[in-house]
Amino acid sequence: MMSCEGYRLSRRGFLGASAATMMGMHVRELLAYAGKDLPAKAEHVIFFWNGGGMTHLDTWDPKPGRPTQGEFEPIKTSVPGIEISEIFPQLAKEMHHCTLVRSIAGTNGDHGRATYEVQTSYGEARPITHPGFGSVVVHEKSVIGDLPAYVSISGRAPRAAYLGQKCEAYFVGSPGDKDPYLAFPEGINQVRGDKRLDVLAKFNNRFANKTTSKELDSTKTSVEDAVRLMQSPALKAFELENVRDDVLDRYGDNAFGRGCLVAKQLVETGVRFVMMHRGGFDTHSNNFDAMRNHGEIMDPALASLIHDLAESGMLEKTLVVMLSEFGRTPKINKDVGRDHYPVVFSGFMAGGGLKKGFVLGSSDEDGFQPKDRPVKIADLHATFSQALGIDPNKEVMTQLQRPMKLVDNGKPVPELFA
Repeated sequence: MMSCEGYRLSRRGFLGASAATMMGMHVRELLAYAGKDLPAKAEHVIFFWNGGGMTHLDTWDPKPGRPTQGEFEPIKTSVPGIEISEIFPQLAKEMHHCTLVRSIAGTNGDHGRATYEVQTSYGEARPITHPGFGSVVVHEKSVIGDLPAYVSISGRAPRAAYLGQKCEAYFVGSPGDKDPYLAFPEGINQVRGDKRLDVLAKFNNRFANKTTSKELDSTKTSVEDAVRLMQSPALKAFELENVRDDVLDRYGDNAFGRGCLVAKQLVETGVRFVMMHRGGFDTHSNNFDAMRNHGEIMDPALASLIHDLAESGMLEKTLVVMLSEFGRTPKINKDVGRDHYPVVFSGFMAGGGLKKGFVLGSSDEDGFQPKDRPVKIADLHATFSQALGIDPNKEVMTQLQRPMKLVDNGKPVPELFA
């Protein structure tokens, strides 16, 4: 009898063999796609954008005892084995709700181009402008209620580009304050204001019958959205008049703390995507003083937001993400700063069906290179899309009738899902 010993494969050999296929796909590909059809759990997104390039070593990926450590010590969190920087003591207590990715592999150290890629998943390729992720979300998800589906707080969001005016963000400059543009000017009462709006609507409709201008359609959309918002009781979600003093103190009575409170109220009212902006992370000098100051502001607000969303049950359907365009150099420069560093950096996430109390990937012992499970920018976008039930490979048409994927060839990261 002929022996078949030479054809026996161990489990490791089976998975690693280049010839191992099933249904025309390599086994490794099948495993990577496992869970791709998981039901979407996220319905809303709160996206924190930390402009300037936030240092990974002084936040989510500390390197104790190494030459690159810097001035901060790691602290224990509510998850055994996971440590983060000492500048986040309150957030450390909420880490059992959170996820860290410590192996994001960037491609660009220029602020503008890196920001463009992290916010859109695409490399900058003029004259084409790609929409930001918030615009993708509101393009693919239905609007809930009267409020804008996409709100940008304390900074301008990326443009909607070829997704159109309805996917642009509504800008809030001073979180918690009444928007003067959503009320009639002083001296114009409600009756008189409504009559003016009626006249404007008649004029626009009459003009629309004589032109096919897309610019007019965009203007009409903006006016209609503004009027609906002016007249909606849900407008109160932008304000903090009814927030108790102790709650405001817990978040912090500053732009970031107030912004986090407004973001929470907005998603509770049905807003799909809230983008929160905070700058000041381009720390070429005095990095550690700057990061201490950031921690004092960000820590109580972010910890309170995660805690309150979890307590109310909203965290299960709200994806919270904090990203920056790149990290900072592990090497500390002569000005006690860290410079641009896209090779590896970290991201913070919570909710929306992601694993809780989990760290994906790692950098090497000094934070110079991805060590385990490198994650591309587009893969993050594909992962967020899957959490929301959006097909990242769906194609939409640009104004020039060119098909464009929602995400630039990214694949969801299955390990991030619960």
